[in-house]
Amino acid sequence: MFLRFLAGRARQAEALYILGDLFEVWVGDDIDDPYHNRITAALRAAGDAGLKIFVMHGNRDFALGEQFAAAAGITLLPDPYDLTLPEWSFVLSHGDALCLDDHAYQAYRAKVRDPEWQRKMRAKPRVLRSLLGRYIRWRSARRKRDHRTVYADLQPAATDDFLRDHAYATFIHGHTHRAATHDHFVDGIHVERWVLADWHEDRGEALLWDGETLTRETLLPES
Repeated sequence: MFLRFLAGRARQAEALYILGDLFEVWVGDDIDDPYHNRITAALRAAGDAGLKIFVMHGNRDFALGEQFAAAAGITLLPDPYDLTLPEWSFVLSHGDALCLDDHAYQAYRAKVRDPEWQRKMRAKPRVLRSLLGRYIRWRSARRKRDHRTVYADLQPAATDDFLRDHAYATFIHGHTHRAATHDHFVDGIHVERWVLADWHEDRGEALLWDGETLTRETLLPES
């Protein structure tokens, strides 16, 4: 469904912003993985057709590097990223940095985002990293099947501070698996927060900005 989206609907836009966790796991740009290569090639084809593509690191693909960016023809974005358009201002983020009540995750995030830790990880043999990637994918699939899994949400006070820091721009993020549109009132100013939906085998979703309004667009396997 995502490959069909890249080959069709996405190319009707000027730009596509992917806000992290494009891949379930990424253990180095030098891993030769047919599944990942297919997606990388599809991104390159969409870019070659004129679509500007921007990708942000997520908590699963935090190791995406410049080699991948060059191969895919995309631009890696910092997190957060202020997107100022002629008509409106947005702030984009993966969202995990604001899940401050999940202390175990924040400790993990600080470790894996450390440049020295990433350097040591990339220095490990490719075979070992590939096995690690398979294990992470297996563990993630098992967790998804467990309906008792509860994902942390953004901390309200930290979110309000974040909105202040970014001039009350409309906030778009993912990570929490809780697709919704929230109304925040910060210092008397109404600010919208849009949470991206997960993609599943039977449906996906993209946010569409047409210069006036932001809307959710449902994507189906055969659409």
